[in-house]
Amino acid sequence: MTLQPRSESDLSEAVASAYAAKTPLEIVGGGTRRTLGGPVQAADTLSTAGLSGITLYEPGALTIVAQAGTPLAEVEAALKAENQRLPFEPMDHRALLGTEGEPTIGGVVAANVSGPRRFQVGACRDSLIGVRYVDGQGTAIKNGGRVMKNVTGYDIVKLMAGSYGTLGVLSEVSFKVLPDTAHSSVLLFEGLSDVDAVACMCAAMATPYEVSGAAHLPVGMDGAPVTMLRLEGFEKSVAYRAGELAKALAHFGTPKVESDPDKTAAGWRYIRDVEAFAGQPGDVWRVSVKPTDGPKVAAAVGAQGVVYDWSGGLVWLLVGEGTDIRPALAGIAGHATLIRASASTRAAIPAFHPEAAPLAKVTAGLRAQFDPAGILNPGRMG
Repeated sequence: MTLQPRSESDLSEAVASAYAAKTPLEIVGGGTRRTLGGPVQAADTLSTAGLSGITLYEPGALTIVAQAGTPLAEVEAALKAENQRLPFEPMDHRALLGTEGEPTIGGVVAANVSGPRRFQVGACRDSLIGVRYVDGQGTAIKNGGRVMKNVTGYDIVKLMAGSYGTLGVLSEVSFKVLPDTAHSSVLLFEGLSDVDAVACMCAAMATPYEVSGAAHLPVGMDGAPVTMLRLEGFEKSVAYRAGELAKALAHFGTPKVESDPDKTAAGWRYIRDVEAFAGQPGDVWRVSVKPTDGPKVAAAVGAQGVVYDWSGGLVWLLVGEGTDIRPALAGIAGHATLIRASASTRAAIPAFHPEAAPLAKVTAGLRAQFDPAGILNPGRMG
């Protein structure tokens, strides 16, 4: 059975009824990220798609508030009309996961979805300033507000981001937004090895030229290795910084500078959405490490495909079906998350990196407090 509440009060009633009956619920938004995490052990589905609409947008205050089921595209269109954007460049998982539907802003928050700008501006949770949600007993709760501020006790706004619907069901989210960029240019270094590419990206990040994207494809869109460095801002500033950055990185070669808006946007969508692996057979893993360990990760796993983002600190890996890569990465600090795999593989291999015992105890305590009956997305996070 699928429940689709149309208001926060309907949502509260639905969860309260499930709590009373001890009926587990699979929480979904647009369904585009439904296969992320472990298989949910629930017969009933609760969709937030009926909670839709932008409830407040103040461009002058750089603030937007939307119900959780609002399509991400609707939020982005409203911001674009005012020459603004979500800072963290959220990924669209549909091509990679082979899913349909429409990504929702609540789903973005629930999975803390963040793209190539994360290493410069922070993750989704860093732009999130307020949430409304319903806990596992059906109680509607508000935390945060419409301005950045410090709070005492739990920072529930941050807790809800990346909790995958296991602590509560989001009904409304509030963000601080930024002005959109006037111009973008990308420096393209061709033919670098993975190790040299990471060295190039790290060197770029050590300059004062405000690089907003640093990625490497061992097999680029034309089949050759390419290292991509993005600069954004006013056109004259970008042109100056591009020239100075090219000089600073001259020992890595002479880059091509691409400034065509359609081509630069397409190139960063290719990185952001990991389009290189879309439609390709195999499992997909997402590994977070220090940038200089990125090539070690790819070599240790023997991946069929690799995409480096965040200067090498985020490594996307395409591997054979049913492969647990974690044993091969022993000794490399970081964490590995299984993003795409069959249901049987997801049932056999934990999607999320195992937590250290003290952290696991804290996590269990939080879930017991927020969802005492364990009815919200059981199995999603193990």
